[in-house]
Amino acid sequence: MVPRERRAPGADQFPCERCGALQTFKPGTDHIGCPYCGHTTDIEPDRGVLREYDFREALTELAQAPPAAQRQTTRCESCAAEFDFESHIHAGECPFCGTPIVEGTGDTRHVKPESLLPFEVDEDSALANFRKWLGKLWFAPGSLRRYAEGDARLTGVYIPYWTYDSATHSRYSGQRGTVYYVSQSYTTVVNGRRVTRTRRVQRVRWTPVAGQVSRFFDDVLVGASRSLPRKITDSIAPWDLQNLVRYDDRYLSGFRSEAYQVGLDEGFKTAIQIMDNVIRQDVARDIGGDRQRITSLQTQHSETRFKHLLLPVWSAAFRFRGKVYRFVVNGRTGKVQGERPYSKIKIFFAALGAAIVVSILFVFGVKTGFINF
Repeated sequence: MVPRERRAPGADQFPCERCGALQTFKPGTDHIGCPYCGHTTDIEPDRGVLREYDFREALTELAQAPPAAQRQTTRCESCAAEFDFESHIHAGECPFCGTPIVEGTGDTRHVKPESLLPFEVDEDSALANFRKWLGKLWFAPGSLRRYAEGDARLTGVYIPYWTYDSATHSRYSGQRGTVYYVSQSYTTVVNGRRVTRTRRVQRVRWTPVAGQVSRFFDDVLVGASRSLPRKITDSIAPWDLQNLVRYDDRYLSGFRSEAYQVGLDEGFKTAIQIMDNVIRQDVARDIGGDRQRITSLQTQHSETRFKHLLLPVWSAAFRFRGKVYRFVVNGRTGKVQGERPYSKIKIFFAALGAAIVVSILFVFGVKTGFINF
């Protein structure tokens, strides 16, 4: 069984009870608020036990499900405009009046997010962290710094993720290496004379080994978006998954939200790679000795379960010399990571300056006698 949409399809908006304007979620709080009159509506976060679903059963069910729609038509309740959300977006703004809209994912994705981490860091704090991060970059082009200090705008996005639990049992074969030393004679020339000396040389004695290790993995986190490179989203970890709350549309109001683009099965293949790295460390410890070689490793997975959830990031993009560089800020911790351009002019002048300094030191050394030929 997989988690399904539990509400009627259609766009959700959250009007203010006082003035009728639309409310949006305020990072770091448990309420949505009106940007005009300041009225707030509380959200009671549900931090109850979150269900995890059987992975194999879900794959069977998904294989029998009809294809998901590629686009969905949404109607804005404020201006009555109808427009299409792309299939991987289910929260954003009306392109005609800017109204924040949260759309159900029932027609475009078969597995629904049942939990999320709400935004804790607001845009101003995220932008301050972004600028501080840029200030530490060596050889960044001046246009990037001007962009950060001027027109830079961050977009708040909920990114889809999978988590996987799995019990693993691994059988391995390999070799245990024991380091030992032998004495070795060699001939060298000292003061014009050939002399024989002895030195210690390291050797490794390899012994065949075989065995098995077991480990249970809990909440192996895998990104389910293709909009941002995995190396960037992985680098803003860790996430405080112990603070997950049950999914509520109100947390998405005022933000973009993506539906998963990496499927459940594909995500598990990535999780297997993550788990395999840990298992290999377990095997190396089990082999023991001074060195280890793993010649074969076979792992069986059982009791595999999953969750589908959303995590918050602030995202920005900068175009430099025809290439787009992306930056993200962890919406919980404020940690910044991203791609970065380099200024070739700054690198050239830095190298030129270093060469000049070395030349001056060399000339000074020759004149003072510190350097002799």
